[in-house]
Amino acid sequence: MSEGLEDILAENLSVIFCGINPGVMAAAQGHHFAGRGNRFWRTLHLAGFTPEQLRPEQDRTILRYHCGLTAVVKRPTASAEQLSRHEFITAAADFEEKIAGQAPRFVAFLGKVAYCAISGQRDIAWGPQPGTFGNAAAWVLPNPSGRNRAFSQEQLVAAYRELRVTAGQIGFSE
Repeated sequence: MSEGLEDILAENLSVIFCGINPGVMAAAQGHHFAGRGNRFWRTLHLAGFTPEQLRPEQDRTILRYHCGLTAVVKRPTASAEQLSRHEFITAAADFEEKIAGQAPRFVAFLGKVAYCAISGQRDIAWGPQPGTFGNAAAWVLPNPSGRNRAFSQEQLVAAYRELRVTAGQIGFSE
């Protein structure tokens, strides 16, 4: 699969997790967060979004837990640094329309890069954002990529758990 990844979405989800863009391995395998060092699935489970740790091949089952998956920019790259600001700006309107059409309660951006680019803001805090994005409450979480070593597994779990609690999701790992 050379042109991105298929979204895993449904209407009225609790949370849509928005990656920056697909990694090359994820796009090749056709499954979200398939990179060997990616901590998304482990973090999601430990934060209580899923009752067990899902594998990338099980990515569609995330809908059972009222969550969805998408990416801001569809083009796969080996790292997010390979994307241009122009790609985010070009994707912004369609992306916001997609989120609005799905009507989730929360849209969680995985990392500050994409949210900063499409919101036009430079300095944003982690966690809940003022206002909405596509009529959903916007939240910014640390990127779970294995390349992001600024956050330990425990810090990722704490940040994601805060969203899960705020969203009123049933906790599976507590």
